[in-house]
Amino acid sequence: MEFEFIVEGGNFIKAGTASSQLKKILKQLNVDPKVVKRVVVALYEAEVNIVAHAYSGVVQITISTESINIRLVDEGPGIPDINLAMQTGYSTASSEVREMGFGAGMGLPNMKNNSDVLNITSEVGKGTIVEMSFFLNQ
Repeated sequence: MEFEFIVEGGNFIKAGTASSQLKKILKQLNVDPKVVKRVVVALYEAEVNIVAHAYSGVVQITISTESINIRLVDEGPGIPDINLAMQTGYSTASSEVREMGFGAGMGLPNMKNNSDVLNITSEVGKGTIVEMSFFLNQ
């Protein structure tokens, strides 16, 4: 099964739409609730990162009997130092984003902690690609 969602930069009202829809789908497929929670948390964090930092993005989800694979591709400023960005509490969010309750620097660490595989590639001035995998039969 494959799904795709568009994420609009700056639109916090719609942030979480993809993770909410995926949660419904995974529940209908009787995926282990612990896996569902991990997937939803990681995807929500990734969506919020696109909304907070990028101009736009696409979420591509592939579900198989073995795994759930999520690829997020955004057009935005990119991440200059991925290792630094992975540190808990590190954030480049604007003051406006922080005033809305986002940008605490937990997004990437939460994505890493909840996924089985996390790969991030980024080009400054172009955008970021995040790939997460969650294994179903462990």
